[in-house]
Amino acid sequence: MEDEILGYKFRDAALLDEALTTPSCRMTSPDSADNQRLEFLGDAVLGFLAADLLFRSHPDEHEGPLTVMRTRMVSAAALAAAANRHGLSQRLRRNKGAEGQPVGAKTLADAVEAVIGAAYIDGGLDAARAVFGALGLAERADGDEWTENPKGELQVRAQALVPPRHPSYTLLKTEGTAHEPLFTVEVSVEGMGSATASARSHKEAESRAAAKLLSTLSTTEQEGRQPA
Repeated sequence: MEDEILGYKFRDAALLDEALTTPSCRMTSPDSADNQRLEFLGDAVLGFLAADLLFRSHPDEHEGPLTVMRTRMVSAAALAAAANRHGLSQRLRRNKGAEGQPVGAKTLADAVEAVIGAAYIDGGLDAARAVFGALGLAERADGDEWTENPKGELQVRAQALVPPRHPSYTLLKTEGTAHEPLFTVEVSVEGMGSATASARSHKEAESRAAAKLLSTLSTTEQEGRQPA
């Protein structure tokens, strides 16, 4: 049983073994303790560590952008990518005969959270922070993960408002022919404004409208930070 991962050496190797045991392992080993409880704890610890890092490293940033950056850092895609970079997938305990898993499998993200939870139990917050730092998640904070998902970013930013709000998408009109339709959609968020965009598909029109509103918000925020 190995007792080290991501540069951290566990005092209780059984904790690490549990963190790397997926629920599917119980199909062939019913008595095995899987990593779901550790994942539950690790999710909370991970969220705190990401928030703490961003709060300290972006002293002039507001809650909305900080929430977006935290979401980028701890998203399932970011965690799965970190798991692959550090070879966690090769160390997972899965049911015998299990097929290969996709690089972005949720199982990998769950395992990362479980390892953080296990480190927290084993060595406290300092141990969890060491594992968190080794994962290299901070580089995702200022990335452009939302470029292809502006609706996702807008949703996160709207939920960060007080009280939380949700984007509302309205189909304003449909033009063109049945084979080449043109949809015009408006998105609005109370307290953030609205934007309108058109596209050949309803879904794409919503995405473009969200991107347009985000662009407007970004411009407004930048202008607000300019010295008088």
